[in-house]
Amino acid sequence: MKGKAFIIFLLALAFALTLSPTAAGQARKSKLFRNRYKVENTELRSRIDSMNAVIEELKKDIILKDSLAKEMLSIYEENDDKSAAGLNPEDYSPELTDSLLNIWYLHRQVKNDRNGEGYNMDSVHFSSNVSDEVLRDRLEGMNSFITLPFNETVRNYMVLYSEKMPTKMGNIMGLCQYYMPIFEETFSQYDLPDELKYMAIIESALNPVAVSRAGAKGMWQFMTKTAKSYGLEINSFVDERLDPFKASDAAARYLKDSYRLFGDWNLAISSYNCGPGNVNKAIRRGGGRDFWSVYDYLPRETRGYVPAFVGAMYALRYSKEYGLTPNNAQMPVQVDTFEIRRNLHFQQISDLVGISVEELENLNPQYIKDVIPGNSGTYILRLPFNYTSAFIANEDSLYTHRAEELLNPQTLISSKPTTRSSGASTSTTANRTTYKVRSGDNLGKIAARYHVSVNQLKSWNHLKGTTIRVGQTLVIYKGGAPASSTSNSTASSSATKPKTTSSTSSSKPQATSGQATTYKVKQGDNLYNIAKKYGTTADKLMKYNGINSHLRIGQIIKIPPK
Repeated sequence: MKGKAFIIFLLALAFALTLSPTAAGQARKSKLFRNRYKVENTELRSRIDSMNAVIEELKKDIILKDSLAKEMLSIYEENDDKSAAGLNPEDYSPELTDSLLNIWYLHRQVKNDRNGEGYNMDSVHFSSNVSDEVLRDRLEGMNSFITLPFNETVRNYMVLYSEKMPTKMGNIMGLCQYYMPIFEETFSQYDLPDELKYMAIIESALNPVAVSRAGAKGMWQFMTKTAKSYGLEINSFVDERLDPFKASDAAARYLKDSYRLFGDWNLAISSYNCGPGNVNKAIRRGGGRDFWSVYDYLPRETRGYVPAFVGAMYALRYSKEYGLTPNNAQMPVQVDTFEIRRNLHFQQISDLVGISVEELENLNPQYIKDVIPGNSGTYILRLPFNYTSAFIANEDSLYTHRAEELLNPQTLISSKPTTRSSGASTSTTANRTTYKVRSGDNLGKIAARYHVSVNQLKSWNHLKGTTIRVGQTLVIYKGGAPASSTSNSTASSSATKPKTTSSTSSSKPQATSGQATTYKVKQGDNLYNIAKKYGTTADKLMKYNGINSHLRIGQIIKIPPK
């Protein structure tokens, strides 16, 4: 047995010796592969880390661009003095400072007509066939109350307006034929230099319904606080910042006050853009009381504002030398005005007088819902003179025509502010707009287009980040919030002026169950407010009382039992 066991042992040993080189080789081979995989994995991780770093940098750039409008809005909200631009020099971050002139002013106003890209006026040097000597002589020869020395900054703006944007200037010149006489008459009444009228070109390119990202509105770009301090009415139906007549009157008074404060027209113009507080700070820091002494201490967009004003004035003064001609603005040569003392809808006028609603909007942009709220005061309606006779002939029937349909409280509550322009990629219902994302879009660009913030777009569309795709549909609320959250506040102030106070009680009266309650109409009341007060609807009130939407002070309204 021992011999047999020994033989078996030898055979096993021989078999083991036979296999061992292969096993050892496989082990070495496996170790070699593992080492190679480790090297490859290390290289791949390094490449991925590098790619992630690049992606993160790109994301930061995109987020910075997308959130620029939000940053600007935040700065405005934090600023106590919101007159005009209202930015303090210390409020500017490096990124905002580098981008603000291009984004805030040039990108909004003086784009390159061929490709839509604004010029960076901090670094550009325009070439011109007109020599600097001629430009200097022309500037001096303008004999303006408002003068600036000829330098590289002023020269660039002179060339920009006279040579680099002929289509835009043609449109502006066409609008000038209608609006400039309004400004000239207004400034003459306040004994102000005639040249100040050109400021409206810098503010809005003569667009009466222009809206800035910060919420400044109208041809003269008033912020709400400043507008109200100069007597402009702003409520659910009327925004007099959009009225070229009243807004120019307020602008004239503002400029007169600013000149009285600073004693220099260039500084007065600067204060219109950035607020008197910022100009005073610049004076304290710069030690002088003229524009170039304080230039480096003014907000960046204000530094370009005054030279741009001179550039626009120069281009219009020497338009013939540059072959600039006005485009047809389709504005009436002569306009008649009517005092309206009862609620009146543009559609009522259009139906009986024959003028289009669009024409009425162009001449009366201050009525933001196409409704003149005459029940709460006297308002002006402007019509082309050729419609005057038809208006007078139909005046008695205008106010009753389709009144229950067009002036129904519920209709007025749900009606949206008039949309004066639209794009092919948008559709609008009430104050809700949908936008289809196109190539090249980002959230910042879309937010700026619709005067909302990036955060609002993200919230309304349930976006976690800033990434959007071509063809994606975004929901946008033009009033800044969904209609469901704004309808009550809109309705509560409808048909009333800001200075009119409601005499309704803060407590909510309760109707006795099974019995009708009576209510005496007070100043500032409307059916919606009364219905809300008693927990019913305006429709029920009208049906129960057999009345329409018109109320008079002292009228007794029966409240239906619950």
